[in-house]
Amino acid sequence: MKPARKRQLVEFLRVAFKVSERHACRLIRLQRSSQRYRHRRNEQIALRIRLKEHAAARPRFGYLRLHILLLREGWQINRKRVYRLYRLECLKLRHKKPKKRISALRVAHPAPQRPNECWSMDFVSDSLHDGRRFRALTIVDNVSRVSPAIEVGNSLSGRRVVDVLEGLAYTYGLPKVIQVDNGPEFTSKALDEWAHRRKIKLQVSRPGKPTDNPFIESFNGRLRQECLDQSWFISIEDAQMKTEEWRVDYNENRPHSSLENRAPSDFLDAWNQNQQTEKLTHLLDQKTG
Repeated sequence: MKPARKRQLVEFLRVAFKVSERHACRLIRLQRSSQRYRHRRNEQIALRIRLKEHAAARPRFGYLRLHILLLREGWQINRKRVYRLYRLECLKLRHKKPKKRISALRVAHPAPQRPNECWSMDFVSDSLHDGRRFRALTIVDNVSRVSPAIEVGNSLSGRRVVDVLEGLAYTYGLPKVIQVDNGPEFTSKALDEWAHRRKIKLQVSRPGKPTDNPFIESFNGRLRQECLDQSWFISIEDAQMKTEEWRVDYNENRPHSSLENRAPSDFLDAWNQNQQTEKLTHLLDQKTG
């Protein structure tokens, strides 16, 4: 039992049973010097207020991501202090441990090496304030983790999926491979014909094996925790607006652990700049050679 808890018990005994401090400390086995100790540590009021503001704005962020947001604002603190204040403010998240199941061996596909080489797509569902259901088409880049689009609607057919992808062709370009599941929208003739015309491979995961498409499953989990579960949707248009705001924030601000705690857009910009530098270096080497 920690000293702080023992001090609470001593105070309880003094108030509830009208015993002296000496007697209460003897019963709890706590030194009286420890009972009277008062730390001289700075209470970090401003930091605690800012930490609570970030946690309120992003209730599904843990202390590690909150620490990154504080560092971006110029706070000179380590993550151990953020963790201590995080626990003191009772901001700790509760995680459900997933049930482990036996899975059959799967064929390993080659991992993409560059952004815009492989995308993943899936659907998530939620409801409006009056109980009407809606669906959202989610798309994410497997390397940069950038989400090109989230499309919300009452019904999203294969033709609607094709229209969304065609729109992205002019803004983001199109990948060589798209990972999908066995949903009817992804196995429809419209999407199959479009992929054949665009020379894009549709990589279909095994039935009942979401681990075959881990990037979109992780993205959908963040979308549900940080947007869908935290919002109240009045209409389809309202749902589209709020999910789009979250998508932009996810791309531009949210730190991603697999990207060295950078936002997806920052990672993509750095990667593009690095590629341009390599091209210029190669051209200079050819001229000098």
